[in-house]
Order: sequence, then C-alpha cells, then structure tokens
Amino acid sequence: MFAVIVNTIAIIIGTCVGLLVKKGIPKEISSNILKALGVCTVIIGIQGAIQTSNILILILSIALGVFVGEFFNFEGKVNRFFQNLLGKIAKGENSVSKITEAFITSCLIMNVGAMVIVGSLDAGLRENYSMLYTKSLLDLISGIMLAATMGAGVFGSAAFTLIFQGTIVLLSKYISPYMSEFLIGEISATGCAIILALGFNMIGITQFKVINYIPALLMVPLSIFIIALLPL
Repeated sequence: MFAVIVNTIAIIIGTCVGLLVKKGIPKEISSNILKALGVCTVIIGIQGAIQTSNILILILSIALGVFVGEFFNFEGKVNRFFQNLLGKIAKGENSVSKITEAFITSCLIMNVGAMVIVGSLDAGLRENYSMLYTKSLLDLISGIMLAATMGAGVFGSAAFTLIFQGTIVLLSKYISPYMSEFLIGEISATGCAIILALGFNMIGITQFKVINYIPALLMVPLSIFIIALLPL
C-alpha cells in the first residue's frame, strides 16, 4: 500500500502546484493549454486502443458498456451526486459542472491503463513498487497540468486513486489468477478508447457522455467469452 499512498500524495502535490500556477495564467491561454492536452490525450487513446488483439472485443465491449451506461444514466447520477455534494459550496451550477468535469477527466487519465493494473498487482503480490513509483511521477506532472487548466476538481482523483489502486493491491492474491496478460491488454485497449473520447471532449469537438462509457471496462471479459463462441 505504500506505493499507492506515494501515488496519492504525488497527485495532491501536483494539484496544489497546478492551482498555484493557474492563478497566473490568463483564461485564454488556459483554454488553449486544455485543448493541447486534449490533443495529447487523443494521441494516447489511439496508441493504446490499436493495441487490442481483436478489434471485435473492443467494439463489443464499448457497445455493451455504453448500453449499460445509458440505460442506468450513470452520467446523470454522478452529476446529481456532485450537485448535491457541492451545491452549497460551489458558486452556481457551472462551478459544480467544472469540478465534476475535472474530477472525471483526471480519474480517467490517471487510472485507465495497463500500468495501473499491472503495477498494483506487482505491488500486492511481489512488493515490487517500481511501476507505481513511475506512475506517481507521471501523475504528479498530469496533476499540475490538469489542475492548472481545469481547477480543484483534480483533488478528487487522489481519493479515487487511493481507493481504486488500494483495492487492487489488497485483493491482488485473489484476482491475479483471473487477470491474464491478454485480459489486461484488452481492458487497457478498451480504456484507451474511452480516453480517446475524453480527449475529443477536452478539445471541444464533441460532448461524449464519457461516464456512460466506463462500464465497457467491465464488459471486456464477457466480450472475450462471446467472441470466443463465434465461428470466426
């Protein structure tokens, strides 16, 4: 768990630095930086998504995941949760919306990918923290950039990282037998497809309901099973 705590602290420090930097950045420059980060996010998403071993698995996972997400309207529920939680603190609905956007964006960028899963499993099973330490450095930089352009909502990703990665570390001995290299690769590729949609949102080209795409990550094992049954 030590490496997870280090990762969490790195995000908090990065966010604090980013918020200090944000005060000196004109709004127009901040907006352009966010779009530039969006372009980088799109590139990362494309690079990761094309690593899938079978494009049908990715397509089916996204389709099933979006169906579940839209059916239960996870995006609406998350937005209402933050509205109720922050409505009395934030000044107006627009502020709550920005905090929510910063939280979701930072959580996805920092917690979707093979590095999160493999690094957490290594930390729990072999006490090998090198990958999570590397991720901590990357998240420190990401925290600075995201907080400088999107604001204090990035703080929330520190708590999410602690809970998400901490859970994988604590349960590593139980879930490791089921997490094959193939499965991790497909989950990572599907996650990067979601990151791609997020990047387009950051640029301002689209308004994908990214939260409704997240169930796709849980649909990967089912998609692999279904594809395996097809006479391809």
